[in-house]
Amino acid sequence: MLLGLKTWYEKLVLGHPKMVLALVALLTIAAAAGLPNFKLDASADSLTLETDDSLDFFREISERYNSGDFLVVTYRYKQGDLFSDDSLATMRRLQDELAMVDGVTGVQSILNVPLLYSPKLSITEVAGGIRTLSSPGVDKSLARQEFLESPIYKELILSPDGETTALMLNLTLDKEGLDLVRERDALRRLRNEQGLNTEQASRLQAVSAEYLKHRTAQETAARERVDEVRQILTHYEENAELFLGGLTMITSDMIAFIQSDLMVFGAGILIFIVVTLLLIFRQPRWVLLPLITCVTTAVMMLGLLSWLDWRMTVISANFVALLLIITLAITIHLAVRYREYFSQYPQWDRLQLASATVAFMAKPCLYTGLTTMVAFISLVVSGIRPVIDFGWMMTIGVTMALVLSFLIIPASLMLLKKRDSGQGADNSHAFTQVFSRFAENHRGIVLGVAVLAAIISAVGISRLKVENRFIDYFDDSTEIHQGMLVIDQRLGGTINLDVILNKPEETAPAFDGEEDPFGTDFGGDETVGEVAGEEADPFAAEDPFAADDPFASGDGASQAPDAYWFTVAGLNQIEQLHDFLEAQPEIGKVQSLATLYKVAQDLNDGGLNDFELAVARQSLPDEINQVLINPYWSPQAQQARITMRVMETDPNLRRDELIQRIYTYVQDEMGIAPENIRQTGMLVLYNNMLQSLFKSQILTLGAVFAGILLMFLVLFRSLSIAIIALVPNMLAACVVLGGMGLANIPLDMMTITIAAITVGIGVDHAIHYLYRFREEFAKDGDYIATMHRSHATIGRAMFYTAITIIAGFSILALSKFVPSIYFGLLTALAMSAALLGSLTLLPLLLVLFKPLKNPAEGSEPGKPLTAETCPG
Repeated sequence: MLLGLKTWYEKLVLGHPKMVLALVALLTIAAAAGLPNFKLDASADSLTLETDDSLDFFREISERYNSGDFLVVTYRYKQGDLFSDDSLATMRRLQDELAMVDGVTGVQSILNVPLLYSPKLSITEVAGGIRTLSSPGVDKSLARQEFLESPIYKELILSPDGETTALMLNLTLDKEGLDLVRERDALRRLRNEQGLNTEQASRLQAVSAEYLKHRTAQETAARERVDEVRQILTHYEENAELFLGGLTMITSDMIAFIQSDLMVFGAGILIFIVVTLLLIFRQPRWVLLPLITCVTTAVMMLGLLSWLDWRMTVISANFVALLLIITLAITIHLAVRYREYFSQYPQWDRLQLASATVAFMAKPCLYTGLTTMVAFISLVVSGIRPVIDFGWMMTIGVTMALVLSFLIIPASLMLLKKRDSGQGADNSHAFTQVFSRFAENHRGIVLGVAVLAAIISAVGISRLKVENRFIDYFDDSTEIHQGMLVIDQRLGGTINLDVILNKPEETAPAFDGEEDPFGTDFGGDETVGEVAGEEADPFAAEDPFAADDPFASGDGASQAPDAYWFTVAGLNQIEQLHDFLEAQPEIGKVQSLATLYKVAQDLNDGGLNDFELAVARQSLPDEINQVLINPYWSPQAQQARITMRVMETDPNLRRDELIQRIYTYVQDEMGIAPENIRQTGMLVLYNNMLQSLFKSQILTLGAVFAGILLMFLVLFRSLSIAIIALVPNMLAACVVLGGMGLANIPLDMMTITIAAITVGIGVDHAIHYLYRFREEFAKDGDYIATMHRSHATIGRAMFYTAITIIAGFSILALSKFVPSIYFGLLTALAMSAALLGSLTLLPLLLVLFKPLKNPAEGSEPGKPLTAETCPG
């Protein structure tokens, strides 16, 4: 079969090189035509788990409370007092301009929020109309004091030093997008659980395409909105220090970072490839051919992604760099082997040289490609959508790199002269043999260092964590970092967390004359059961307010079954939880119905009963309802919402521990049933993804080791060789994970891929080395001599490719996106460990355990073709 494939390859590729290159050129042009449609994705979908039902709940709550996305502009006046006439006039002009931006439904600031303590008003006066800082005659010093001390505005709209304020730009809620994505996700769940019929499958395909198209339009509009806001802010930079924040801005800037990394580091790595090839080969053809192969592979793969509308995410931002380096590694192995044949058999013609090179390198390159694919395919078990996409992208990319390398380089060599002038002697084998001599003469040191590295790595792995600060993803010089820092430390926190409380199913009634258990005197005429909304309460008829209650709802219909959270009983529970949340050191500003309750009690100079609450609720102006009631209460869903902002800069922030602490308090201390409380928000979604990383890391590493062990068994037909080959690569993966633990670098969506990449690429060294070692061993059966010869031949190619990978990934350290920096440096560390292991530990294990059959005892099954047996 192999002989048949070799014959077929020689006839089609080596026999018609011009046709092959023309076909490759046409396919590349066709792929390049799709590049204008190439898209990046930094949406919430790209940062969450594949099957996280918390995402659907998050969307449901966003729609119910009309809590769309928002942008935050921080404002600090440079010319004097923030509350001076000039400052407020400047802020008013800025606010008016921002309100005109397309997609902005309104702007909240100190200029237009209701004032209740400037001076202090009674509930009756509040019902008569509100005042703002922009109203005539308002005392600015009282307003400043209210913004600093009021339960409504404290740590929300004005910094404690009174110098920085925030303008919140409320954005239109994308209800169409929410409806589309929820329908899509519902169909996906049905497909996974029960399967879809033809109509449902067709609808899933249609709604997925419709949502993708809609999201593209929304993301484009969002980026244009951010750019327009930034343009407006530039006009005010002379008078004020301004920062822009918010999820939309972060998403927009992350896409800009990805684009920058793609272009800058893609170009940087190409330049590095040219320099590397010139230093290694010092011959134009061996610079141009690998370079052309690398560029063709990248263009063809990016074109394929563009035509398929398969979008690149934060995780796959380094996809191009990785693909270029993997392609270069394959081309270097082909180039080194071709040059070896040319030196050994200068009399061979072009067909013999190309054919022998392909015949020898096809099998090891195929298996190295397959093992690399196994490493990337293992990422699909992570459950994290962008990691899954990255795995599939790289699997297809490696396949493409393998095919194009074996088409472009051999076909080109058939058209070029057999030898260019200027080829110098390659003495790099003298350097690589330093490693073989060290392994031979210092066996104890090699084994001791390996054992010590394993022990230290185990300690480091035990310290691995997934908690990280989102703010640390961005360089200190970026606006994202600076803006988040200001909002976090001066204005009550950045990342949002919501607690959703559902109405209890049952509440104990209080009978006539019985003391109210919540401390409210109902005069023997009301019951807690009525307040709690018990529809089947037999005592409901005795309630004098049950029928024709003018205060129950805006439409005159009784809302008693829906009003539990707007009673003394419900508000006391909300207030208890509200106070608990405010006491947590990681939590900044907390807002809920308890905020209104505290203010109402203060304005009323004492407690309120349910009747007074109903009167107050009905008489409050819309401006108060929009700020203090509607975002925190849904009478239709019989649900209350407590919102808070968590401080990302808190060094002790542990998201999962905070979430569990809240659940424990609500259930154990407050006695609320687990089914009546749920937490949501970006903090929950991000935490769910982080908590899955440990499991994903174990699954991906387990999958990659199992797959590669199987590959080794098929290739070498020896369990002992397979295990020996795995040891250095397992150690390299452990070194990088242990190093992360010791350096307190947390696992995240990018670093989770490093171990699998390390094994997938690092194992290529082991395959090439073992393949060559077996061929050299067949000559004399001398393990020591074989080791030195292998280092002098294949060791050079391994060294070249490893140095290329290490230096190439190190370029990513120049990025402003911190995960890219970690990815580049940690991958470089991992590949350094893999190279050292393959050049020292691997050959030493072969020498010590002697797994190969002595050639005097008979040839091995599966012995590779050599130059002597297959000269072309």
